[in-house]
Amino acid sequence: MKRERHSRLLNRMARQRYLFVYCALIPIVAMYALLRIVPIAQNMLYSFFDSSIGNPLAEFVGLRNYKELFTDKLFGVSIRNTTYFAFFVTLCGVLTALFVALLLSRPTRLSALYETAFFLPVITPMVPVAVVWKWIYDPTYGLLNYILSWFGIQPVAWLVYPRTALLAIIIMSVWKIVGYNMIIFLVGIRDIPETYIEAAMIDGASKFQILRKITLPLLRPILLLVIVITTINSYNVFTQVFIMTSGAQGAPGGAVRTLVFDIYENAFRYFKTGYAAAEAVMLLLIILVLTAIQFGLGGKNPKQKRRVAS
Repeated sequence: MKRERHSRLLNRMARQRYLFVYCALIPIVAMYALLRIVPIAQNMLYSFFDSSIGNPLAEFVGLRNYKELFTDKLFGVSIRNTTYFAFFVTLCGVLTALFVALLLSRPTRLSALYETAFFLPVITPMVPVAVVWKWIYDPTYGLLNYILSWFGIQPVAWLVYPRTALLAIIIMSVWKIVGYNMIIFLVGIRDIPETYIEAAMIDGASKFQILRKITLPLLRPILLLVIVITTINSYNVFTQVFIMTSGAQGAPGGAVRTLVFDIYENAFRYFKTGYAAAEAVMLLLIILVLTAIQFGLGGKNPKQKRRVAS
């Protein structure tokens, strides 16, 4: 009898705890749905209408907006530029951050200073950063062209031509995100037990072998997280493109046309909100597909792959 009463009391306490947790989560889930899920659903609904800002449900057109996307040259250019940008920013941003994190993994007297220096660009707002880098790339009095003039190189209009503008924005964006990725990698590297490293050194493993056989395999989950986050943020690039290239000489609409920039122009310059909503849906689908692919490729254990192959 005592055991039954005790078990009933424990079950009732457990139910009360679960009830408290669920009740505490209801406001958070409701707020998330209101600020995230509902706008996404509304945007999907608007993509089937020939709508404007004042009347989002003006005329139902079905899949016409999506059909126009595949014949719109500007949409194709924006997809290509965004993909190039996301690929190189993710590749360079992840590899550079991993390299810096490996260098700073051993704490020294100046480790905190170095980490702060690399992390400062992350906490600096994007708008003033973009303005500063726009001045650096200025063809007339920019710092970069001034340094190149020391070597007899003529000034380059970095933000006017699409290729150089895309390269300039990629460099600036990698500089901006390296500190964030570095901190995540540092947490993962410093969490690796020292006994693994010491055992490998006793067995005569070199630093490169320790990196390849111990550090990188144990960093797989964190590496996957960093790649996914960087890819998603890269596909949503807008601020630096808008600030640095809009209004440039010879490029009234922006030298680099990315997907979010194209969505912005169609929605708030040409007032084609239905078409812009369709572009936003395509952006969501691209990110979902890429994220699923990355989790599929990076989420498997190499041993599991060998078993499947055998």
